[in-house]
Amino acid sequence: MSLVALLGACALVQGAEVAAPVETSDGEGPLRPNARPEALNTTPAARPPAGARTVEQFDTTSADEKRAAAVAAEQKAASGEGRALGRTVASLGDPAQPGLWIRTPLVSAPAKGRVVYPKNGKAVELDLLPLDGPKTAGSRMSLAALRVIEAPLTDLPEVDVFLN
Repeated sequence: MSLVALLGACALVQGAEVAAPVETSDGEGPLRPNARPEALNTTPAARPPAGARTVEQFDTTSADEKRAAAVAAEQKAASGEGRALGRTVASLGDPAQPGLWIRTPLVSAPAKGRVVYPKNGKAVELDLLPLDGPKTAGSRMSLAALRVIEAPLTDLPEVDVFLN
């Protein structure tokens, strides 16, 4: 019995639904599984309330979590740690998806990294999540991460992406 079938059977017992992984390729590497966004996000943050309407209601990442991510990113930047992946234009991602993350075609698998906003030098440590598309395509960044680096939410800021 395959692992997917086994997991599907377990999910039926638990009353949950399991989607089989879909294999995709961006033409620049091997096939990889595509998981749901919630499954990729490893940053612990509460989902926004159903009636969320304001930036503060959607941004459920705590001030302590943001501060810690900013300090860690600054320390890694100061020490020269990490590998530069490139510069990308970042738009606001799904505001209902909590946490500190960026979906970018600069990675082909989930990883930890940091983003630096060159206009002010602010940085944040976050989850790097793959986004299908050419390396030159734009990226989508979480509301919380954009707020940490103090980038305009309604603009298309360019950010530098680093792999830890």
